[in-house]
Amino acid sequence: MGSNQEEQVLHSLRQLGPDADLLDDTGIARPRAALLERHLPEGEKQPHSIGQGPYFYVGGTNGASIISSYCRGKGWQRVQDSRREDCKLKWCELKCRDNYYRFREGEQLLYQIPNNKLLTTKIGLLSALREYSRVVNKIHKTSPCAQAKVLKMEEFFPETYRLDIRDEREAFFTLFDENQIWICKPTASNQGKGIFLLRNQEEVAALRVKTQSIEDDPIYRKMPFRAPQARVVQRYIQNPLLLDGKKFDVRSYLLIACAMPYMVFFGHGYARLTLSLYDPHSSDLSGHLTNQFMQKKSPLYVLLKEDTVWSMDRLNRHINDKFRKTKGLPRDWVFTAFTKQMQQIMAHCFQAVKSKLHCKLGYFDLIGCDFLIDENFKVWLLEMNSNPALHTNCEVLKEVIPGVVMETLDLAIETFQKSLRNQKMLPLRSQRRFVLLHNGETDLWPRFGGSRGALRPPLPPPRPACEADCSAPPPLSAADGPGARRPALPRSPGGAHGRPPSAQRRPRPPGPGPDGAQSREPGAERPRAGAGEPARESSPGLGEEEREERKNAGHRGS
Repeated sequence: MGSNQEEQVLHSLRQLGPDADLLDDTGIARPRAALLERHLPEGEKQPHSIGQGPYFYVGGTNGASIISSYCRGKGWQRVQDSRREDCKLKWCELKCRDNYYRFREGEQLLYQIPNNKLLTTKIGLLSALREYSRVVNKIHKTSPCAQAKVLKMEEFFPETYRLDIRDEREAFFTLFDENQIWICKPTASNQGKGIFLLRNQEEVAALRVKTQSIEDDPIYRKMPFRAPQARVVQRYIQNPLLLDGKKFDVRSYLLIACAMPYMVFFGHGYARLTLSLYDPHSSDLSGHLTNQFMQKKSPLYVLLKEDTVWSMDRLNRHINDKFRKTKGLPRDWVFTAFTKQMQQIMAHCFQAVKSKLHCKLGYFDLIGCDFLIDENFKVWLLEMNSNPALHTNCEVLKEVIPGVVMETLDLAIETFQKSLRNQKMLPLRSQRRFVLLHNGETDLWPRFGGSRGALRPPLPPPRPACEADCSAPPPLSAADGPGARRPALPRSPGGAHGRPPSAQRRPRPPGPGPDGAQSREPGAERPRAGAGEPARESSPGLGEEEREERKNAGHRGS
């Protein structure tokens, strides 16, 4: 088929809209995307070695059954070979350099932005927030009014120091006193691994000796990645709000559904509680850390696991009943003030890294964000996690997680298709419970297949509840405000998620591998870790509650 004829087909299909079902040559109704596949040139069609496709790949076990069920419901077929290049979707827990090298921009969806460590490691997030704070303060230096509107880092992020920088390390050792508790964390770990508390001068002195001896080690000095020093110390929030005497935090979600242009969303999650009553003087970490991995260590977990996870509705009712009058809170504080603050903090963090993320059309990411509320109802961001746990081992998680995963995929597919066709993003028919934080259509962004820095015309204001500017509070409304429950809109029977229209295939430029490493030129030999195996890089924060199982099964965790 010539290029003119192909363009005519594409134009005709676009006129009918993205959800239209068309009649094929035999008079049978087919999804629009399926007919588009038939009209592509032979060289543009994917080789179908088994079945009819489209194909998808899921690496690991974290949420695999939900993702597989979603894709198979659309008629897609799962493959087990991660090196296949004809997959429409790859959801990989482990960051594999080969996946980023083989990625076909504008043709595939790939889970995890390669350098998401800017948000999802302790040092990465700390550095990004500090730099962004310096830039914002410099910009608004002459405008006190503007400075007052900007969210300040110290207002939501506990005081933190890096142990891998000598000056910061010494500053912490100097300021420490025994009236405080500090918590020491590895930068790229999860499940509470490697975490310990610092309560007295003896513990701090031991840490000081250990870090200095490691730094003085000549072998350590030659190491390209100084893992033992990749730690932070953070001021421990000693006055957390308690639920029936137990410490808790809240897991929410930051979804980057599309990276070109950015379409960023907020999603509610759930509250995580400890099994034991809170005692700030206890040396048992399971009373300080709320994640399920720590709680599973208790022999009571099997009997009481349902008590360790609350829905946001239950949390809201509890705070209404126990604290609204005594603390002078507005009714439904969880779904109004608290949700608004979480959205503002997430938007601020995204703005801090927005210009540095390695983005291509087809990258998407779901990041777990952990918040703590203190007894004064001040909201603190504890950390952000890549590849958050998607297990469903209790009733609340069975209600929350599948919806989060399915809406993530719905939004990723819809925004991908609209970006590829250069269509306006809003309204999004697949948007239900996620709330828009940032619409990048008016940003300067590298248009796929076009010139860099293309600027789309201004669009009408979005319906969701948070503006792109993180310095301004998101508007709230009864219908679309935080926590609003939107009914699912009907989708076309076929899902219209087949092969997207594209021009003749262009050679792919070298792109970044995991965490920013540049891939080789197209056609060059790809590096291998072993005989026929791609080099792999562990992803911090992945599969939080299933690391041990995968490790025992021979997979690499991080």
